Amino acid sequence: MAEKGIRKWIVTITVIMASLLELIDTTIVNVSLPDIMGNLGATLDEVGWVVTAYAISNVVILPMSGWLGERFGRKNYFLFSIIVFTIASFFCGHATSLNELILFRIIQGLAGGGLLSTAQAILLEAWPPEEIGLATALFGLGAVVGPTVGPTIGGYINDHFSWPWIFYVNIPVGALASFLVVTFIRPTPAHGKNRPVDWWGIVLLAIAVGCLQTVLEKGEREDWFASTFIVVLTFISIVSGILFIWREMQVADPVIDFRILRYRSFTIGMFTSFILGLGLYGSVFVFPVLCQNILGFTAEQTGLLLLPGGLATIFMMPWVGAMLKNNVPAQFLATGGFLIFFLFCMQMVHYTTQASGTADFFWPLIIRGLGMSLLFVPITTLAVQELRGKDIGQGTGLNNMARQLGGSFGIALITTFLNRRIAFHRNRLIENINPYNNAFTERYGLFVHGFQARGYDASTASRMAYQALDGQLMRQTALLSYADVFWIVGLFFLVMIPLLYLQKFNRSTGMMPAGAH
Repeated sequence: MAEKGIRKWIVTITVIMASLLELIDTTIVNVSLPDIMGNLGATLDEVGWVVTAYAISNVVILPMSGWLGERFGRKNYFLFSIIVFTIASFFCGHATSLNELILFRIIQGLAGGGLLSTAQAILLEAWPPEEIGLATALFGLGAVVGPTVGPTIGGYINDHFSWPWIFYVNIPVGALASFLVVTFIRPTPAHGKNRPVDWWGIVLLAIAVGCLQTVLEKGEREDWFASTFIVVLTFISIVSGILFIWREMQVADPVIDFRILRYRSFTIGMFTSFILGLGLYGSVFVFPVLCQNILGFTAEQTGLLLLPGGLATIFMMPWVGAMLKNNVPAQFLATGGFLIFFLFCMQMVHYTTQASGTADFFWPLIIRGLGMSLLFVPITTLAVQELRGKDIGQGTGLNNMARQLGGSFGIALITTFLNRRIAFHRNRLIENINPYNNAFTERYGLFVHGFQARGYDASTASRMAYQALDGQLMRQTALLSYADVFWIVGLFFLVMIPLLYLQKFNRSTGMMPAGAH
C-alpha cells in the first residue's frame, strides 16, 4: 500500500539511509588497507580478502533477498539486516586479527545484501505506481553516490583518526535506521512462512555465485586460467549454476522464481544494469588508481576530487525522476546518459602526466556524475516498473545482483586489460631508448648534467639518469594504458544504446502497461 504525506518521506529517508550503510562499505575500506596490513600483520594478498569476503557474501545473498523478505516479512527481514550489519560493523572495528576481521566482513556482507534490495522493494511499495520514476531516483542517490563518496569518507577517517573508525561510524546510523524502521515502516505478511525451504537451491546458488565472485576478484592476481585454483572454481561455478537453474525449474517454492523473466523489460533491464555496474564501479576503481599511482595524489585528495561529481548526481536525481513522472521516455534519458558518459571517457583519454588536480578533473567528473544520474534512474525504472507484489522483492534482488556482478566483471576485465596494455606500451616506448634517438640523448644528457651538478660522479650520474628515464617511461606507459581503458569503456557504453529500445514503453503514461511482457 502506498504511503501518503510525511510518512512517505520518512520511509524514503529510512531506506536510503540503510542502503547507504551497505553501499558506502563496498569502497570505504579500500583506502585503509595499508594501515590494516600494518596493524594486523598481514600481507597484501591476505588483506585483499577483507574486500573480497564482503563482495562475495554480498552477491550471494542479493538474489535470495526477495525470497527471504517473502518468507519472514519484508519489514522483519529489513530490520534484522540493519541490526546484524551494525553489530558486525562494531566487531570489524574491534577485530584483533585478520581472520577475525574477514569473518565479520562476511557477516556484514550477508546482512548488507539484504539491506539493499529490501530497501528498494519497500520504497517502491511506499510510492504510488505513477511516481515510480521519482522513487527510483531517490533510491539512486544512495546506489550511485555511495560507492563514489566511500573513498572520500574513508580517506578522511584514515588520515585523521584510525582504520577501525571506518566501521564504527556505521553504529549510530544503524541505530537511527533501526528506530525509524520500527516506528514508521508498516509490517508485511510472511506469505512463505510455512512453505518448505529449498535448501539445495540455497546451497547451489551460494556455491555458484560465491565461486564466480572469487574468480572475478582473484583471477588477475592468480594469472587466470594458468592457475589450477581459478580453473577449479570456474568449473564448480558453471556446474553449480546449471544445477541451480535446473533445480529451481523443478521445485514448487524456489529460492529464485525464474518465471519473473517472462517480463521482457525486466530481463533486458538486468543486462543494462549489468552494464551500468561495469561503468559505475569500473570508473570508480580505475580513477583513484590513476590519481594515486601515476599522478601522486593522496587518498584524501583523490576522494575529494570525486566529491563534486557525486554532488552533481545528487542534484540531478530528483530532476530525472520528475522528468520520468512527466512522461519523458526513460529510453531517451538513458540514451543521454550513455552519450554523456562516453564524453567523460573521451575527456579522460587526453590527459597527460602534467595533470595537477581539481582544475584538470573537475568538469570531467561533473560530466560523469550527470551521466550516471541519467543512467541509473531510467535503467532501473525500465527494469522494475512492470513488477507487482512478491515479484518486486525478487526483481530488485536480481537487478541489484546484476549491477554488482557487472561491477565485479568490469574491475576484473579492466585490471586484466590494463596489465596487458602496460606490457604492450612499455615494449613500444622502450624502443625509443637508444643512442640514435636525438630526443633520448638530449633528455639523458640533461639528467646526467643535473646529477653531476649535485656532486655525483659520472658513473653514478649515468645510472641515476637511466633510473629517472625509466620512471618517466613507466608513468607514460601507465597513462597510455589508462587512456586505452577509458576508450574501451566509452565505446562499450556507446554500443549499448540500441538495447534500450528493445524494451516496451508507453509514451502516454511514461510507464509500462501493467501486463505487458
